[in-house]
Amino acid sequence: MFTSTLSARFPALASRDYRIFWIGQFVSLIGTWMQNTVQPYLAYRIAGQPVYLGLIGFAASLPALLLMLPGGVLVERLDKRKTVIVMQTVLMAQAFTLAFLALTGAITVWHIAALSFVAGVANSVEITARQAMMIELVGRPALPNAIALNSAVFNLARVIGPSLTAPFLVLLGERGEGWAFFANGVSFLFVIIGLLFVRTMPQSRAPAARAGAVQAFREGQRYIRSSAVVALLIVMAAIPGFFGFTAIQQMPVFARDVFQQPGDTEAVVAARNSALMTAQGVGALTAAVILAAFSAMKRKGALMTAGQFAFSAALVLIAFSRALPAALPLMVIIGWGSVTQLAMTNTLVQLLVPNELRGRVISTYLWALQGVAPFGSLFVGALAQQFGAPAAVLFGGGVCLLAVVAIHLKTPTIRQIVA
Repeated sequence: MFTSTLSARFPALASRDYRIFWIGQFVSLIGTWMQNTVQPYLAYRIAGQPVYLGLIGFAASLPALLLMLPGGVLVERLDKRKTVIVMQTVLMAQAFTLAFLALTGAITVWHIAALSFVAGVANSVEITARQAMMIELVGRPALPNAIALNSAVFNLARVIGPSLTAPFLVLLGERGEGWAFFANGVSFLFVIIGLLFVRTMPQSRAPAARAGAVQAFREGQRYIRSSAVVALLIVMAAIPGFFGFTAIQQMPVFARDVFQQPGDTEAVVAARNSALMTAQGVGALTAAVILAAFSAMKRKGALMTAGQFAFSAALVLIAFSRALPAALPLMVIIGWGSVTQLAMTNTLVQLLVPNELRGRVISTYLWALQGVAPFGSLFVGALAQQFGAPAAVLFGGGVCLLAVVAIHLKTPTIRQIVA
């Protein structure tokens, strides 16, 4: 009875292949979040200037600008499972390279930027292939639950990963970053090995999906232009992609400088940085668990809207924080809001788009979300360098909040979407 109840609440877990992928991905994501927390911390420790955080964000997200749109066409012509395996292998090699450079003491900000670019190239293809692979693992009826469960493990890892960095940084000192990178490299083996045992069910494709690459790309863009709802969802992803998520890259500056206390040691700063990222992960995990448990809920547009407002307002408020205790609950809200809005937007796009166009439309959505990030990272980094990190975060959160208000006043039907 318990098993049947579990399957009814989480239908995606009824798929053996999805369970294998889900568990392997969870282990890998813990390592990824360790690296995501340690990497900007290391860069700021080496360089000591906020602008370099923007530079690394630019390097990591530039490939999304260049590759995600053609990647959507490419992915539809490849075996998605094999594509994910290859890209995960590249990411593993990138993590081991970072580990080697950090442990030998040879690492510089420019190494971090270059290797962030490599990871960005792999992620630009991998994320589109992975998103499009979900329906091949669970089928269309269980797709919303699969997306929500993916978000749940992503954000559980978002709590565990940053919290694990504190022992690395506190106990191992300057070698801690290198061992955290090494642990991330090892973690990729779990998802790669799992995918070798997974079977997928490729969805049928219309002949147009096998047409020339340029023609296929244009067909996807025509569909987006003809669907006002899908087009607006993509626009709404681009705004926080440029102004909001890039502002969070400045959290190491808050940890070291804005929340500075007399007698701070490197271990204290590292623990403070981990606490901020862990708090964000707690909020994100809370959102992901709620979404997974109630994935059958129809009012997805209203929930997306709530996430947008919560994320934007909390980002504005954290700009005024000058102590860690005041910032932590706001980071929880930021985590909840970011996951809620992105998971609902992703789900709506996938459910509204026909099978034969899914890869191309998802790649456009991801391009709007991540492809604008390189310039957002540089812009917010430059603001932080010139006016301070709090001012940069205030500006980014304020733009997001004003945009959400304006869009929903002009198009109230977007929050009434039922799917």
